[in-house]
Amino acid sequence: MSEETDESIKASKEESARVGKIDDPTIAELKEQLENEKNNVKSCEEKLKRSLADFDNLKKRTSIDIETNVNSQVDKLMLKFLTIYDDFIRGKDVLAKQKINVEGLEAIIKNMNALLLEHEVTPIVALGEIFDPTIHEAISVKEDPLLDDGTITNEIRKGYKLSDRILRPSLVEISKKPNTSKEVVDKNG
Repeated sequence: MSEETDESIKASKEESARVGKIDDPTIAELKEQLENEKNNVKSCEEKLKRSLADFDNLKKRTSIDIETNVNSQVDKLMLKFLTIYDDFIRGKDVLAKQKINVEGLEAIIKNMNALLLEHEVTPIVALGEIFDPTIHEAISVKEDPLLDDGTITNEIRKGYKLSDRILRPSLVEISKKPNTSKEVVDKNG
């Protein structure tokens, strides 16, 4: 039995040697293939990282775009509501001047005020303030020697903020000191 085993081992060695000579890549070729595969893995990892970063940026941009669109739609709706609100206020004032009972309108306006407050819509303080072009829109100028230039003397239309955004600027009249230059024009020449 040992002869058969020896022959089997010998045949196996010969077969291995024959196969090894046919398809046996050298160590250098194997190292080169390994290095190529490592480079491929690095390249794929870098592509994956870039793709993940691009996807993250897309998510952020999409979120910002959605928020901007929602804010724009809310602003449009609130501006329409404020127009109606202004009409109610003017109507109440006219009826009150005519000494007509305005209790019903006052109740409606109270509910409207609650709705505005609930949605973080707040009036912009204007009267007596210094003109700020980011929240006020000047539509007339009034000379007044007692006030600093740019002091708001009259609020024509109330402005509003929605959270931290200007929903509608206040339409105002601002003061200007009279021209006090002592230049006298001689009509005779």
